Amino acid sequence: MKKNKIIIAVDGHSSCGKSTLAKAIADYFSYTYIDTGAMYRAVTLYAFNEGFISDNKIVDEEKLQLAIKNGDVNIDFRLNEDLNKAETFLNNINVEGDIRGLEISSLVSQVAVLGFVRENLVFQQRKMGEKGGIVMDGRDIGTVVFPTADLKIFLTARVDVRAERRYKQLIEKGKKADFESIKKNLEERDFIDSNREIAPLKQAEDAVLVDNSDITRKEQTELVVGMVNKVINK
Repeated sequence: MKKNKIIIAVDGHSSCGKSTLAKAIADYFSYTYIDTGAMYRAVTLYAFNEGFISDNKIVDEEKLQLAIKNGDVNIDFRLNEDLNKAETFLNNINVEGDIRGLEISSLVSQVAVLGFVRENLVFQQRKMGEKGGIVMDGRDIGTVVFPTADLKIFLTARVDVRAERRYKQLIEKGKKADFESIKKNLEERDFIDSNREIAPLKQAEDAVLVDNSDITRKEQTELVVGMVNKVINK
């Protein structure tokens, strides 16, 4: 039986192009794209701005949990019509640029491991996708958020390739960047993401592994579009 609106989960390592792939697939099928990583980054930015993260990266869990419980951390996505892309807003402020820098990148794993943060955001993510017709990317979409997703992709690439891509992105945006610092950050995030107690990063048993180290974005998109069409036309 043909399914018109499916749920597509894209998981994988940091900076391997999950968002790029998810956006391309969402655009191709006119689905809604949900960037869960941006949600965790936004919470991290809030905690950082409020002074809830110490210089040695220790999170004041009590204060952050109270802020979330009180509804002080409000995240939503709004379409930038000029750029034709959804941007992240934190408490009605556009933080798309702020959450992408190396400073927040170096802290997000410490916030993402917190159970109360994940519980709150997973609840929001499930609400966003309950009607189908979505492409959601993150670390635990196929294993935790939507374990029954119609199609699960686990995306990866060699760490040197990922670091080079991230370096170029930051330079193009006019930000300071150091390749070795970026590579070290990615290796640290990989370790934390894969070894955390709550919802660790891992490939779901029924996910399709896609290593994009040596293929183009176009080739990657065409590969996954074919997978989606097979599911839709079952």
